[in-house]
Amino acid sequence: MGCMSRLTAARVVVVDAALADGTSPNLQRGVTLLVDGGRVAGLWGADETPDPGRLDATIIDGSGATIVPGLVDSHAHLSMPGGARWVERGNDTSEELLAVGEDNGESMVRAGIRWARDVGAPRRPTADGRVRALSLELRDRWAGVTDRPYVRAAGTWLTRTGSLPPGLAVEVEHGADLVGAVTQQLDDGADLVKLYLDGPDADTAPFSVDEVRAAVQTAHARGATVAAHSGVLPGARVGAEAGVDSLEHGFDLDADAAAVLATNGVTVVSTLAVLHSWQTFGATSRIDRFTDPAGVSRVAERRERAEESIRLADRAGVAIAAGSDFGGGSLRANQLAWEVEALVEAGVEPHVALAAATWRGGELLGDADAGRLRVGGPAHFSLVHGDPLTDPSALWRIWLTR
Repeated sequence: MGCMSRLTAARVVVVDAALADGTSPNLQRGVTLLVDGGRVAGLWGADETPDPGRLDATIIDGSGATIVPGLVDSHAHLSMPGGARWVERGNDTSEELLAVGEDNGESMVRAGIRWARDVGAPRRPTADGRVRALSLELRDRWAGVTDRPYVRAAGTWLTRTGSLPPGLAVEVEHGADLVGAVTQQLDDGADLVKLYLDGPDADTAPFSVDEVRAAVQTAHARGATVAAHSGVLPGARVGAEAGVDSLEHGFDLDADAAAVLATNGVTVVSTLAVLHSWQTFGATSRIDRFTDPAGVSRVAERRERAEESIRLADRAGVAIAAGSDFGGGSLRANQLAWEVEALVEAGVEPHVALAAATWRGGELLGDADAGRLRVGGPAHFSLVHGDPLTDPSALWRIWLTR
């Protein structure tokens, strides 16, 4: 029988730690955090700290460590493994992908990632005779399970015919059919809908503003939200004008698109670390697209453009959330910290980058507790070595997590 961690005791008090929560550019020192039954029972600064010995709790000396709220991965694909052949892996069997999902969920929690927004999974037959996205199966399986993330899940990608490899997505031949496809996803039980705004022709958006706006209105009427994949500018412009809830990736923006995103309250979910990951594959894989000189140059150019796009969005006042794109992209489930690093390297202020992986993600989920620490809220946090407000790599150096 295993031993209980000090951090999972019924009452725990972390003393003399620092706190970085993404709401301020400044690190707060001398913080005391009391946990009782999985909730935050007290949170005090240095000038108001109670005597820990009087709190009747297991004491953890947090000196030299920083408390970070539980992280929110706003762009995940829970049922897929990622890696250099991430698209091919989407055709693995349902049993393999669901087993990968369990591994991913465990890895996320160990890395301090407590909330996940799944933005697309393969649609497969289920044991009860239905056909639905594997993301919804995992969400339902994990409901109320403490060692897995809280999940908001889309169903399957909705694409214009020919946009993705056959068999991965629900394909729509005509834009007029998009509302019906959205309704089917919601009938399956999706919390959000994933539209794919890169089409077979990179120079033309696959759907019109009016078609996407109708899809958004349909989702909102059912209490759901719309996430829109956008890797190139035409789709970004359509998503911005149509008022989707989030533009995923946003790798190709201009100042006008960024301004419309801000005006319409669209969140950009950044996944810059995917491009960092691709650059590592040039040294570690034998795949031509990552190793031949032309491919290496294309990835470098795309990363440069994507970083400029995030800077444009940030300067325009667009809310930025952080996503790893693990599974549906090349990262793995425990690598959200890489995205925070990538945002800072692109020129985003460190506290804004940390907010993207904490409370901004919570806002996008529609969960006031996600990515935040407050008295009465869930006690999900990590203790890391270093100050993520000056050194985002500190998020990799987890000491304890809850």
